[in-house]
Amino acid sequence: MKKMICIVLLFFGTHTIVNAQSWLTDFEKAKSSAKVTSKKIVLVFQGSDWCAPCIKLDKEIWDTEVFKAYSKDHFVMLKADFPKRSKNALTKEQQEHNDKLAEAYNKNGYFPYVVVLDENGKVLGSTGYKKSSPSEYIKILESFKS
Repeated sequence: MKKMICIVLLFFGTHTIVNAQSWLTDFEKAKSSAKVTSKKIVLVFQGSDWCAPCIKLDKEIWDTEVFKAYSKDHFVMLKADFPKRSKNALTKEQQEHNDKLAEAYNKNGYFPYVVVLDENGKVLGSTGYKKSSPSEYIKILESFKS
């Protein structure tokens, strides 16, 4: 019985890992990955614990199976989070890193703000929260690639 439980847990654990959204938080790693894989970078500025449209974007787009399946083959996903609650505070290094990204790519401080970049960090286009399906949102992101 214990063996069967272990097998079931292993299966579900592996399934979760395989389908998990792969978010990077380091810009240099994102650029390196984009160069190696010939993918564009989707940089997302969000306030994960205070910004209602950011939370909706997570739930309605980023967390969907449709987007996860598509993005793993087409985008390098990079998150720059700006939480306000102390329990969600970032490390000092990560906060400084995100601040530098915001200085370069989100000078107006919009949240959520989604920027599509090439492998060198050149802006190809930007958008924010839109009430749409994951497929429609993918089309918006793809329109910046040309």
